[in-house]
Amino acid sequence: MTTGSPSNTFRGTRRRLAAALAACAALAFGATATTPALAADAPYPTKAVRLLVNFPAGGPIDILARALADALQKDLKQPFIVDNRPGAGGNIGADLVAKSPADGYTVLLGIDSTFTINPHLYASMPFAAKDLKPLMIFSSSGLAFGVAQGVKAKTLPEFITQAKAEPATFSSAGNGSPGHIAAEIFASDTGAKITHVPYKGNAPAVLALMGDEVQAGILATPGLLPQVQAGKLRALALTGKQRSPLLPQVPTVGELGLKGLEFEVLYLSMLPAGTPEPVVQTLRTALRKAMALPEIKTRIASLDMVPLGETGTAATEHLAASQARYGRIVKATGMKVD
Repeated sequence: MTTGSPSNTFRGTRRRLAAALAACAALAFGATATTPALAADAPYPTKAVRLLVNFPAGGPIDILARALADALQKDLKQPFIVDNRPGAGGNIGADLVAKSPADGYTVLLGIDSTFTINPHLYASMPFAAKDLKPLMIFSSSGLAFGVAQGVKAKTLPEFITQAKAEPATFSSAGNGSPGHIAAEIFASDTGAKITHVPYKGNAPAVLALMGDEVQAGILATPGLLPQVQAGKLRALALTGKQRSPLLPQVPTVGELGLKGLEFEVLYLSMLPAGTPEPVVQTLRTALRKAMALPEIKTRIASLDMVPLGETGTAATEHLAASQARYGRIVKATGMKVD
């Protein structure tokens, strides 16, 4: 058998080794180059999404958030986890979302007062308005003027007379909350004397009213509604422009000559401003589908809310109009953070 020279054998082995190394390098480079593309093209969501509610559990936005979380989880096939982070009129939770990665995996669910009232009340805000953008305004509701069972007044005019003679204590969901500003409007427009007692959310404010810790509260109707219907609290008026179908016997503030007290709460969601548009659209589409579900419609109706489903320019303009109105009210009433 004839064999090649040692030098030829060495050169052949070296060429085969070089070719093998080149092939390995090409495979490695190909894997590295395609991995980010695969990750970027992966459909959203690929993991659990946190729905951060910036008010305590048990309040209207928390109840709505949990109903929406169930619907989103079924539709998008990933867990949607409700995480309550209350405090500072919603500023704490909103700030957490504003500083979260803009990837759609942290979504704020709250009420408009954090964005429409707080900027006029707090000397400085922990986040800038540009840090967050509206995803959707789900719904709105009015407020109910509720009083504890121990209050003698049976009508709002009687309560005004009583509060002019002796200061009345008012609970609210916190400094800057709708109930806080509504109580200040009430005092300014009627001459009633009030003492504001802030709590950490609508649910604790309702409990305080039920426990006779305070005499009154102008609180989100969804939170007061069950207690009024059960006879544990009395509703003297509603801040909506029309009577509620769930409390048809209760007059509106407009009927009682207090048009300035007409008030709405907006229930909404926000995302970090830099969230990619495809992610925003996926969430909006899923939320529209959720809002159309019979069980969500029933839940919204049971909370005495009006469905809105506002997005984009409509949502931005609605919030801007509310912020301008509340700025004028805060200035006129001299309202302050307690």
